[in-house]
Amino acid sequence: MSLWEAADFLNEIVDDSDPDTDATQTIHLVQTGESLRQMYPGEEYDWLHLTGFLHDLGKLLAHPKMHNLEQYFVVGDTFPVGCAHDQNIVFSKYFEENPDFNDPRFNTKLGIYTEGCGLDNVYMSFGHDEYMYQVCKQNNCKLPDEAMYIIRYHSFYAWHDKGCYDYLCNDKDRKMLEWVQKFQKHDLYSKLPEKPSLEKTLPYYRRLVEKYFPPVLRW
Repeated sequence: MSLWEAADFLNEIVDDSDPDTDATQTIHLVQTGESLRQMYPGEEYDWLHLTGFLHDLGKLLAHPKMHNLEQYFVVGDTFPVGCAHDQNIVFSKYFEENPDFNDPRFNTKLGIYTEGCGLDNVYMSFGHDEYMYQVCKQNNCKLPDEAMYIIRYHSFYAWHDKGCYDYLCNDKDRKMLEWVQKFQKHDLYSKLPEKPSLEKTLPYYRRLVEKYFPPVLRW
């Protein structure tokens, strides 16, 4: 199906883990996109506007007509696997119940990785971020690297908010980190009480979807 058809599913999903809003995810996506559009106007940043609109689209994993996953599989912080878990990850104390916690292959600082290997070579926990990143990548979307980093790592709070896991990063990761951090202000603080007019805003994002994505995607 098309990305636009997939976006319709978010009209029926409310993120139960998000204390800032009880609006559907479609409203959240438009608010994020419009916030970015105000701060970064112009066609040169249209990729960023679209990224705001689709960054949480992976939450359709929870929709009954899609993958019907429980929300605890879909939302929340993301983090590297295959190495020691950082204490700055939300609810990190529960990692003690994970067999990897006591496995010498996976419980050291670097684990299965080498220092400076780059996040492209790091396995991340699965959730809506990783799913949507893989959808974009495997369907050959035309979004720039900055957008792909935002989609994949916007829930990697231990990295972009707390400065953890830098020892896994390379120069490209550190350069892209700036865009992930800029994006956060529009993701977290754009959830205003007044709802945007979907009738007025959605045609703009429809045009961007047609510009950056093929007509039909494999989900």
